Amino acid sequence: MSHAVDPVALIAAADEQVAKVRTQGKDYSFNELLSMHEEGELVINPEYQRLFRWPEEKESRFIESLILELPLPPIFVIEVEDGKYELIDGLQRISTYFHFRGKLDAPHREIKVGDKLCLVECDIVSALNGFTYEELPRALEIKLKRHTVRVEVIRKESDARLRYHMFKRLNTGGALLSEQELRNCTIRLLNNTFNDFIIACSRNPDFVECIANVGTEQVDKKFDQELVLRLFAFKNWKDHYTHEIGSFLTEYLEAISDTPPKVGFDPIAESLVFEKTFQILRTLLGSDSFYMVVRRHAGNQSKYPFSVLHYEAFTLGLQPHLERINPGDQQQMGKIRDEVTAIKNDDDFIRLTTGGGKNTKGSLDKRVRFVADRIGDSL
Repeated sequence: MSHAVDPVALIAAADEQVAKVRTQGKDYSFNELLSMHEEGELVINPEYQRLFRWPEEKESRFIESLILELPLPPIFVIEVEDGKYELIDGLQRISTYFHFRGKLDAPHREIKVGDKLCLVECDIVSALNGFTYEELPRALEIKLKRHTVRVEVIRKESDARLRYHMFKRLNTGGALLSEQELRNCTIRLLNNTFNDFIIACSRNPDFVECIANVGTEQVDKKFDQELVLRLFAFKNWKDHYTHEIGSFLTEYLEAISDTPPKVGFDPIAESLVFEKTFQILRTLLGSDSFYMVVRRHAGNQSKYPFSVLHYEAFTLGLQPHLERINPGDQQQMGKIRDEVTAIKNDDDFIRLTTGGGKNTKGSLDKRVRFVADRIGDSL
């Protein structure tokens, strides 16, 4: 394949970006990293800290690797104000060492300072199983303290957007992490204002009630915040949506959070829209707002407590009519409630919201328009 790009210009473009990243490699012992953390010199952002998920057997095998002096991949930090370092890659390893030393504070795991990891399922030196740090022979304690790891420091002079993309790429491989958790952690390297707005919206009582049927595990992985982001992204940026929803949501978050922003956003006006949307939905159906009916053979049907396709259809389908709807008008609410229930049981709408291939822009437009038209007719 031939390329029209001038090779010299291509090399220069790459070199220009390389020049925007200032890095420095240093070797630190794990004991030094622990001391730096205790002194506030090594910071683990609270949102990022929630991603510590290694089970005890994996933690134990990491400690076993340190004792066996096995080589480690580098840890990455960024330099922030006052010369402090903020961890951006290596959370599982750092947290495991802190846990073994009894110095980890991880409320989401019900681990507090003073709780000490007891080794389990070490499979190379099985005699280590059952030991805590204090119970190890003194020579092994010292070996653990002195074990070094390469720390790559991204200097604060580095370009903010490149630091952001570095964090995102370093942390994309974690299969246990949801896309929204990664967005929450990475976007702060650009600008966290919009993400803070999303988090605040996710705590709105009407919204919380309407998505009450979302599973606890999904909420723990920030799916509620992704639902907020999904509403604003489709409401304001739908023309940019092609097919892959995760990338679309991330790109929208980046576009608003970039400096300068690539897309405008009025938080006061959008907050009012969000509040009224979920005030209406809570008044209509409450926690049943997004249930889905599925037709089965022989006339049977099933009802699923939460459908993201229904979430999109009804939150977006309400938007053209917000000014005409009064949540305090019981007669109007009764008519809309009957219509919404009829929509959910309509065979055409069921076909639009069940089965495969429903994440295309065309399918989204059809189900939103179906709801918008029917609600409009009921007003």
